[in-house]
Amino acid sequence: IFYGHKRIGRGGRIFPCLKFRTMVQDGERVLTAHLAANPEANAEWIATRKLKNDPRVTRVGQVLRKLSLDELPQIINILQGDMSLVGPRPVVRDELEIYGSAAVYYLKSRPGLTGLWQVSGRNDVSYDSRVAFDRHYVENWSLFEDIRIIFKTVPAVWMSRGSY
Repeated sequence: IFYGHKRIGRGGRIFPCLKFRTMVQDGERVLTAHLAANPEANAEWIATRKLKNDPRVTRVGQVLRKLSLDELPQIINILQGDMSLVGPRPVVRDELEIYGSAAVYYLKSRPGLTGLWQVSGRNDVSYDSRVAFDRHYVENWSLFEDIRIIFKTVPAVWMSRGSY
């Protein structure tokens, strides 16, 4: 029921980012086959590292993701000090490499349950935009901005904007 995917935290520390399991067990194989057979899906994956119609996601997983409930177990990560309530999205090593020179900014803060990317379109924005949002957040951190992001998270989740 729970899934702990290895993510990169502050200072490059690897931690198990907890989620409710929303994908099939052999997800990597399913993804590889799907991307090889579908050029449009492959282009979407390259641009966003997400798929609107991801064949790995189960029916229950679709509901959990649409309602953003799949990430509730990350509250445990917050209590353990691996994550913060607000911050950049937790990334895997391959994604951190895509950050390029912005990786140094990502590594300065704890990843967050919510953040600027999540309230600025989530999966509807390109991966480059996500990196820019994360960098902007770290460079311009303030308590006021965190509070603003928390308040913007509620309608973003309620309206399911950019969630899939």
